[in-house]
Amino acid sequence: MRSAAYLFRERGYSGTGFRDVIAHSGAPRGSIYHHFPGGKVQLAVEAVRYAGDFVAAGTESTIREGDPVAAVHAFVGWWRRVLTKSEFQAGCPIAAVTVESHEEAPQLAEAAAAAFARWKEALATGLMAGGCSPERAAGVSTLIVAAVEGATILCRAAHDTSALDQVAVELELVVESALKAPG
Repeated sequence: MRSAAYLFRERGYSGTGFRDVIAHSGAPRGSIYHHFPGGKVQLAVEAVRYAGDFVAAGTESTIREGDPVAAVHAFVGWWRRVLTKSEFQAGCPIAAVTVESHEEAPQLAEAAAAAFARWKEALATGLMAGGCSPERAAGVSTLIVAAVEGATILCRAAHDTSALDQVAVELELVVESALKAPG
């Protein structure tokens, strides 16, 4: 699953085959068919769940520290590391699968929607713990995920992190404002 998620973020869903995942993971050829009898779609669904859980867990651990602004910085920082470490070749595997979701595999879009929802829920939980109203927390968390996903795409195109850096500054202002607003 990790290898599939890694390859999806660089090559997309259509550009990644079972052979690629086997080569990247070093797993025996038969094991992929054993663990994923539903084929590439099942592998993609599981890879999206894995990636969604991985990013959400990092965000949730920062939220437990009680600072919603720090959680936003951790979320942004994760994507900054992905971009720079991959020399701007890697983006979000969930976005890649979402963009390529087909009518014949609606479970891909469902898995992606669930992963994005988990990220939004984690961020909203942190905002509410900081005193933000549930309605405002839901809107701000959606803004955070959408802005960071969009900035990641802009960064890949420009081969620099300036868009992500600018979005981080603006999101910090939005979060601070949301926390100060009467809840």
